[in-house]
Amino acid sequence: MKVYYEADANLDLLKNNKIAVLGFGSQGHAHALNLKESGMNVCVGLRADSSSVEKAKAGGLEVKSVSEAVRLSNVIMILLPDQTQKSVYDSEIAPNLKSGDTLAFGHGFNIHYKQIVPPADVNVMMIAPKGPGHLVRRTYEQGSGVPCLIAVEQDPSGNTKDLALAWAKGIGGARSGVIETNFKNETETDLFGEQAVLCGGSAELIKAGFETLVEAGYPAELSYFECMHEMKLIVDLYYEGGLSRMNYSVSDTAEYGGMTRGPRVITSETKKEMKKILEEVQSGQFAKEFIEEYNSGAAKFNQLRKDNREHGIEVVGAKLRSMMSWLVKK
Repeated sequence: MKVYYEADANLDLLKNNKIAVLGFGSQGHAHALNLKESGMNVCVGLRADSSSVEKAKAGGLEVKSVSEAVRLSNVIMILLPDQTQKSVYDSEIAPNLKSGDTLAFGHGFNIHYKQIVPPADVNVMMIAPKGPGHLVRRTYEQGSGVPCLIAVEQDPSGNTKDLALAWAKGIGGARSGVIETNFKNETETDLFGEQAVLCGGSAELIKAGFETLVEAGYPAELSYFECMHEMKLIVDLYYEGGLSRMNYSVSDTAEYGGMTRGPRVITSETKKEMKKILEEVQSGQFAKEFIEEYNSGAAKFNQLRKDNREHGIEVVGAKLRSMMSWLVKK
């Protein structure tokens, strides 16, 4: 697998374009500000009543309506929530696209599951940083960057890959490395990772550990530190050097206990369930369920959010974190 770096990308390809970033959330603010500071001609497309309008203007960015931003630009990056992209595309983006425009995405969901089907005379590319937008912004300001994935779905102009590389360079990703993939692989691995490991699996493991200790009579505060707070220390070691780095850094007792007891928690049955989750992602079943949940009013989604907020680990965690002066309060 080839990895591209700054020398492989030409920013001049983007400098000759008018760029619109639609959305100014976690990823949107990072892409727009980083590109602007890389010398690009960038505007931000937002609803008139968006709470982000003043934030974007404060960053020195020109703000337009979504329709006007698309009409006046020829490279358009859609960084809106997955569940709202289709309705905005149908009403405000598609009517203003021009032949030869380039439509860009930060995640492949809507293209892969055909929620959005661009016309054949429009380039379609993806630049997906492998990290949250606030990290994309912070690392850029520090002189480094977050690695990116790029992909090309449609290439009538013949230079869409080069545009994707230029975009990745403009937001700082080429400083760390850019890997080429496709919309299918990025979407399916991303959703699976979120659901089975990163946002789903790890959260349920933490909650189950906390509940086990509390139900056995241990103090909630001690249980929080053991199952939630210390997780960052372990994840940082994974990040620095993988499983081996973590095992090297912890005590022999922790290493042996983890290796012999961990497989009793994450069993062959767990992996079978992971395979089912992957099948739901691959078949489009999850995408259909998610879109239908959103379109029906998100009652289940909102209840799940409420249940999580009210879980015991969140209650005690909020109290303990309020005493940690080094944490940024948000």
